[in-house]
Amino acid sequence: MKDTEQSIIEAAILIFNEDLSAPLEKVAEKAQITRRTLHRYFKDRNELMLKCKTEIRKACHKAMQKAYDSTEDPVKRLEYMFYAGVECGTKDTFLHKLHTLHDHDHRAHDKECAEYDDTFSVWKSHLQYLQKEGLISSMMTVEWMHQLFQGIVGASVSSRNNPKNDLEVVKKLGWFSFSRGIGL
Repeated sequence: MKDTEQSIIEAAILIFNEDLSAPLEKVAEKAQITRRTLHRYFKDRNELMLKCKTEIRKACHKAMQKAYDSTEDPVKRLEYMFYAGVECGTKDTFLHKLHTLHDHDHRAHDKECAEYDDTFSVWKSHLQYLQKEGLISSMMTVEWMHQLFQGIVGASVSSRNNPKNDLEVVKKLGWFSFSRGIGL
């Protein structure tokens, strides 16, 4: 039962990342189920989108925390967290897309914004630490660096659509771009 639900969520992330208005039939087709089966798990698009956001936030936060905990070296921590963002791939880009729709006005008091911030809290607090220590440029805000991160992760995910682009090469190219962009 959980496998079918997870298949639907994964399919929805892929389909809706490409086209937010795609019909649920496309999600069902991608998950290799009928629309009727999809509705056994999710009553409507909103319920499915909410579940997608929750799953993505958990997965990306867990990946960032695991990368952070994997080393004591502060620069390597950032590098490994960057790789975690690239490995989260479509999940990361979809979450960012959902959060920045329609000229989004980010408000820390808003529940959705607070949950988004929590997903990347380890990442952002580490950027602040590296700035304080003088290891990265203090010229940019943490928010600017986060937007740069999201842009490079998006480019990395797009480049993975070409089968010639190996994940490890894409991660290294993305890290090179990001690290130089923040003055590392």
